[in-house]
Amino acid sequence: MMSSRERQTFWACFAGWALDAMDVQIYAVVMPTLIGLWALSRGQAGMLGTAALLVSSLGGWIAGVLADRIGRAKVLRITIIWFATFTFLSGFTHNYTELLVTRSLQGLGFGGEWAAGAVLMGEVIDKRIRGRAVGSVQSGWSVGYGAAVLLFTIVFSFAAPAQAWRILFFIGLPPALFVLWICRNIEEPDVFKNTQAALVNKPSHSFAEIFRPPLLRSVVVASLLATGALGGNYTILTWLPTYLKTVRGLSVLNTGGYLAVNILGSFFGYVVSAHLSDWLGRRRTFIITSLSAAATIALYTLFPLGRTAILLLGFPLGFFQSGIVSGIGATFAELFPTRVRASGQGFSYNAGRGIGSAMPALVGYISVAMPLARAISVCAISSYSLVLIATVFLRETRGKELESDV
Repeated sequence: MMSSRERQTFWACFAGWALDAMDVQIYAVVMPTLIGLWALSRGQAGMLGTAALLVSSLGGWIAGVLADRIGRAKVLRITIIWFATFTFLSGFTHNYTELLVTRSLQGLGFGGEWAAGAVLMGEVIDKRIRGRAVGSVQSGWSVGYGAAVLLFTIVFSFAAPAQAWRILFFIGLPPALFVLWICRNIEEPDVFKNTQAALVNKPSHSFAEIFRPPLLRSVVVASLLATGALGGNYTILTWLPTYLKTVRGLSVLNTGGYLAVNILGSFFGYVVSAHLSDWLGRRRTFIITSLSAAATIALYTLFPLGRTAILLLGFPLGFFQSGIVSGIGATFAELFPTRVRASGQGFSYNAGRGIGSAMPALVGYISVAMPLARAISVCAISSYSLVLIATVFLRETRGKELESDV
C-alpha cells in the first residue's frame, strides 16, 4: 500500500508519461498519411521517427544533470512544457525539413521527462514495491498511445487527411496544462534533499563520476540493456501502424482496432512485468520478456498468418515488447548512488535510446532490399538479443535501499 505522497507522485509521473507517449505516437499514426501527402520515402519517414528519439538522448542527459543539481520535480515540469509545445508547433509544418526540426526539438523534452520522472519515482517509492510501482507508472505509455490511436480514429473519420494530421498535433498541447496542474504540489524526495544538504560544504559532484570505476561498469551494462529494450520497442511502435495499413491493407478504422489490441497487451505487459520484477528479480524478468518478445515478433511478421491471427497475436506482441521496458526504471535507480543517480540513470537510458533509435530508420532503409515485415523482424530480434547479453553482466538489485550519500 502506497502512502499519500507516494500515490501523488505516482499519478503525476503516470500522467506525464501518458502525455509523453501520446505526443510521440501521434507521429506514428499519421506517418502513412504524411508519406502519401509529402511523397516521403520510407527512409525519410523512418528518419522522422528516429530524429525525436535520437535527440531525446541529449535531452535525457541534460535533464539528468539538471535533476541532480536543481531537483527532480522541477525538471519534470520543465520537460512537460517543452515537449508539449513542440508537439503543437509540429502541426504548422509544411514539409519534411520543418517537421524534422520540430520533432527533434520535441525529443529534448521527451527524453528529459523520463530521466526526471523515473528517478523521482525510484527515490520516493518504498524499496519493497519499487519495481512494481516504477514499472506500473510506465503503463501510462500504453494509455497515451491508446489516446493517440483513439484520436487518430476519430479525427480521421471526420476530417480530410490533409487537415486531420495537423489537428492531431494541435491536440497535444491542451492536456499538458492538466498534467502540470497534477504536478504542481510534487515535492523533491527526502533522500535527494538530505544528500543535497550533506553536500553543501563539500566539493560538488561531477557528471564525469559515472564514467569512472566502479560506476562505469553500471553505465555500460545499463546502456546496453536500454539499447536492446528500446531498439526493439521503437521498431514496433514506429512501424506497426504502417505495416498494418500498407502491408496488411487495413482501413483506418481496422488499423485502430488492431492497434488497440496491441496497446491493451502493452498495458498489461507493463503492469505484470513490474510485479514480476519484484517477485522474480530484475534479471529473470528481463530474460523471460526478451526471449518471449523475440519469438512473438518472429511469428507475427515472418509467418503467413491470417488477419484474425494477427489481431489476436497483437496482444502478446504488445505484452512482451513493453514488459522488457517495465523493469528498467527501478533497476537503473538501484545501480547508482543518490548524488549522481539522475545523471547515471538519465545517461544510461538515453544512451540506449539514442543508439536504439537508429532501428526505426534502419527498418526504412533496409526495407528497400527486403519486405517490410522481414526488416521489422530483423531489427527487433537483433535488439532483443542485446538485452540477453546485458543481463549476463547485470547485478541483481531487487530490494536495495536507496540511501543518502556524499
